[in-house]
Amino acid sequence: MSSSEQAAARVSLRERISVVLVEPQSPGNVGMVCRAMKNMGLRELRIVKGCRLDHPEACKFAVSAKDLLEEALVFPSLEEALADTELTVATTRRHGKYRQEIFTPPEIVGKIGANLSGNRVALVFGREDNGLTTDELSLCRWHATIPTSEEYGSLNLAQAVLVFCYELFKGLGEWSSEREGRGLAGTSDLESLFGQMEHTLLRIGFLNPQNPAHLMRSLRRIFSRAELDEREVAILRGMMTQIDWAADQFRGKKGR
Repeated sequence: MSSSEQAAARVSLRERISVVLVEPQSPGNVGMVCRAMKNMGLRELRIVKGCRLDHPEACKFAVSAKDLLEEALVFPSLEEALADTELTVATTRRHGKYRQEIFTPPEIVGKIGANLSGNRVALVFGREDNGLTTDELSLCRWHATIPTSEEYGSLNLAQAVLVFCYELFKGLGEWSSEREGRGLAGTSDLESLFGQMEHTLLRIGFLNPQNPAHLMRSLRRIFSRAELDEREVAILRGMMTQIDWAADQFRGKKGR
């Protein structure tokens, strides 16, 4: 592949990557995010509710990236913002029971590069004060964090976006449009699977009806690690349908 063809492949790759901001609070931060994205060759910004995008501060800090600000897509929910994407990355600085297997930016770039062909990418960033909720994290395939000093680990939103965008910019040079990859199931397909799975597992008494999310979050992580494609999702949904049919004879949870 010639150098010009390689450059075209890298541009095409970056066009498959969206930055998603969930309920950003500062118009100035949104403007700086646009500037950081344009510095690193990314173009699509998605906003889930949040502050006004036509605020003077947003325009002021976007500088020469006002076009990204003007073209930003606004969604009423994170689930809708991710519906057409397959490789979703939730960023977080907190660890915990439902925040395990957290990758660094270079590790995430490696995973994206290995699965990019035929897939779209979304990098998701949370609110400036509270980040992403556990439920929002569960919507994403992978979790990532930027290692920082224990003394003060909080990064400005635009700074965090810039670090991830830089790692993508640096890592894309090794990606080739000729590299083969699996087409993974999209977020909307996975959410349909998880919705059907929760319904079925509640019906057969496997989930606690008072708190089904407790086990469902663990199941989501298991299937995220599996990196399911569309055929595999269809097999699992067919299995859930068969379980539903068999559950007509259900007489209560085993051992009761």
